[in-house]
Amino acid sequence: MQITICRLLAPCLFLAAVFLSVAHAADSYPARPVRLLVPYAAGGNADIMARLVGQRLGELLGQQIVIDNRPGAAGMIATELAARAAPDGYTMLIISSSHTVNPSLVRKLPYDPVKDFSPISLVGWTPLLVVVHPSLPARSIKDLIAIAKARPGQINFGSNGNGSPANLAGALLNLMAGINLVHVAYKGTAQATNDVLAGHIPLGFPSMTSVLPHVKAGKLRALAITSPQRSALAPELPTVAESGVPGYQAGIWVGLLLPAAAPRNIVGRLNAELGKVLSSTETRERFAGMGAEVLYSSPADFEAFMKSEIAKWARVIKEAGIRVDLAR
Repeated sequence: MQITICRLLAPCLFLAAVFLSVAHAADSYPARPVRLLVPYAAGGNADIMARLVGQRLGELLGQQIVIDNRPGAAGMIATELAARAAPDGYTMLIISSSHTVNPSLVRKLPYDPVKDFSPISLVGWTPLLVVVHPSLPARSIKDLIAIAKARPGQINFGSNGNGSPANLAGALLNLMAGINLVHVAYKGTAQATNDVLAGHIPLGFPSMTSVLPHVKAGKLRALAITSPQRSALAPELPTVAESGVPGYQAGIWVGLLLPAAAPRNIVGRLNAELGKVLSSTETRERFAGMGAEVLYSSPADFEAFMKSEIAKWARVIKEAGIRVDLAR
């Protein structure tokens, strides 16, 4: 009987020891520098946000946040590294909206975009503008929809490639407004914007910061912004949603994740400290300078948001027949 009891107690004592060890490690977190994986090259909005947030977050945590840029494969290289990292809070990942688009574009994704991660919070949002060349007689989204319905398949819009935010923004407008704008894929954003400026194509969905100077100079006409609310950078511009397409929302969002099964108190602490970073005037001003807006959410709300984005873009990509070569 005594042997039986010892056999039963041994694994229980082992599990208890492991639990106490993990709990202690979480309570003393962070005891060393934390790696923040960035799936993009240095210089873009997501990278700048990662560095800004990482520096401020490190100051609050009392440890350095080390930025680790791992660009390539539409963000999947860094994302797979994070998915396979130890769930101890010492590897974070910053993601963008491509995280919830890739499941519909990649034949064999090497990770589950939801189940393999512990969400911390949304971080920021970069809206797009709907702009037209002055030769197109549209001064509002309603005008654009009316022209597109009168000329189905004759109005082109440009983007920096299949599956890009601008491509998806146009495809979503097609789906929600019942129109047929024709997508023209370019090798880069600058090329697409230059062709709208030159009047070679009449319509584009570029980021606000890249075209706002052209709009102010009268070279392009901005019809609306793709975010849920108006932007402080151009408060006179209505949203697409308030311009006759209720519920429309497109753009580039950014968020922070940990590997799945990260300790809850570590997730909670990172969320709380991140909230302090994002609520500061300095952070908001720095984001605004990039044409971005601060976003902050609970881990649960962020997870629900990711699931809704995956479902939303899966439908758009299927309906639009968007294809890209992202096989792994």
